[in-house]
Amino acid sequence: MAIASPSAPSFSASFCCSRTDFLTPSLRFSSIRFRTRPSAHPLTLSSRLNASSSSSTPSNGFEFDGDLQYELQHGVSSPYHRRRGSPVFVTLPLDVVSSSSGKMKRSKAMAQSFRALAAAGVEGVVMEVWWGLVERDFPTVYNWQGYLEIVLLAKRFGLKVKAVMAFHQCGTGPGDPFWISLPQWVLEEMDKKPDLAYSDRFGRRNMEYISLGCDVLPILYGRSPIQAYADFMRNFRDTFRPFLGSIITGIQVGMGPAGELRYPSCPTQKLTWAWRSRELGEFQCYDKYMLASLNACAWERGVREWANGGPIGAGNLMHDPESTEFFRSSGSWSTPYGEFFLEWYSGLLILHGERICREAESIFRGIEVNMSGKVAGIHWHYGTRSHPSELTAGYYNTSIRDGYLPIARVFGRYGFTMCCTCFEMQDAEEQQVNPLSSPEGLLKQLLLAARVCDIPLEGENSASNLDDDSFQQVLKMSKFYSDGLERPSFSFNFNRMDKNLFEYHNWVSFTRFVRHMSGFNTFRAKLDFGGGDSCHSSAAAASTGAVLAY
Repeated sequence: MAIASPSAPSFSASFCCSRTDFLTPSLRFSSIRFRTRPSAHPLTLSSRLNASSSSSTPSNGFEFDGDLQYELQHGVSSPYHRRRGSPVFVTLPLDVVSSSSGKMKRSKAMAQSFRALAAAGVEGVVMEVWWGLVERDFPTVYNWQGYLEIVLLAKRFGLKVKAVMAFHQCGTGPGDPFWISLPQWVLEEMDKKPDLAYSDRFGRRNMEYISLGCDVLPILYGRSPIQAYADFMRNFRDTFRPFLGSIITGIQVGMGPAGELRYPSCPTQKLTWAWRSRELGEFQCYDKYMLASLNACAWERGVREWANGGPIGAGNLMHDPESTEFFRSSGSWSTPYGEFFLEWYSGLLILHGERICREAESIFRGIEVNMSGKVAGIHWHYGTRSHPSELTAGYYNTSIRDGYLPIARVFGRYGFTMCCTCFEMQDAEEQQVNPLSSPEGLLKQLLLAARVCDIPLEGENSASNLDDDSFQQVLKMSKFYSDGLERPSFSFNFNRMDKNLFEYHNWVSFTRFVRHMSGFNTFRAKLDFGGGDSCHSSAAAASTGAVLAY
């Protein structure tokens, strides 16, 4: 599918359609800004943390094993050295930090796993820092213990850390083994004020992320959601300052459900498989804050009849787009009303992303860390004219309009890298089930947007496929972005570490992939599971130990 030139909407501060500053085409943006690394100084935690402590805990409120406590006090240097090339990071398990104690779980298995990753040439780990765990019980009371333990463990094995500021819910509910809700005090406020949650036309509330309609309103004990996110990031910066720029080299800032800049048009737990049922998604604009914004925009335009909610005739989640009045090829998405609504809906999402980028850039200014934001890979209706699933998620991307360039421009303005998923997916395979799906087409459009705006890129897989074909596809798509660039900046986040990664055949495929990505020819992470090969590296013991301990 050809990618059309963007027709950028415009918006005012009242969320209406007259703002042009952050969506107008411009010259190529410079790459990520280089920031001055702060001078090293001793680690002091007790004055920066509000975590409770007992008489059995050290005075700083943390408990460590002997090795980690020694490294905290003495700053043991790492014996490992990083290599040049496109670095590979590995996302840690969802339950790496205990939701009850706030400590790192399975510390011995984690140490063995980190040792194996380092021996394989992996650059570092991706650490999701959950708002619902750190600031769980009371506003501005933070407990960073488990995450500090992870950073110290990474330091011990010479691994870098990308920290994800996860301001969203994880899992489907309390029965989910990976369940992490929003902070309890936030949930209490959402129970009192249901309109803090997104809502669709059927009145179904989504609790994965606070509605962006109240971004700047003081609805959280006198703070706005944007202020709460900023305070969280600021406290993270102050607590982890000794590691920023040296161990912690990346900060990905969550901007919506699953950390992605989008609306929860389809529950996150269904998104991974949504393309198989070809769900359209639902517009999330029915809480009172979103409706007030839509009403104000319609009145300013002089079209009051457009102020009463989302599009009529959008079908339901399971409809064929061609059977709906709004999404069919000649549907009302391309009429003046459709253009008005989609510009408003997508414009609020972009404004939300810009607000968070502005806060994060200000908080981490002067620190040599790479800032990034994530865009969803919603590809299962990419072969239609209207791209309905992208529209309901907030991406005004159709066969005649590029909806991703405006997002890339915002990221470029604030020195952000763009993170994209679906790197392992192939059209030939996906279209056997859904002929309208095109993960490769969608990803190529995102990669071109990053190239046009001259911003660095992070790749990610959407499922934990560990076969050679998936890894070859990642290499192919990374070259699509990098080829022809004088100084391409690309890294890949493998999603995610579990016991399957360390099984022999999977480990062989993964380590071969790491070698190809990094361009490193000398490889020393060979595993020995008792076969004829007598070579037995430290990675072998690490890997088998990790498998047994998971």
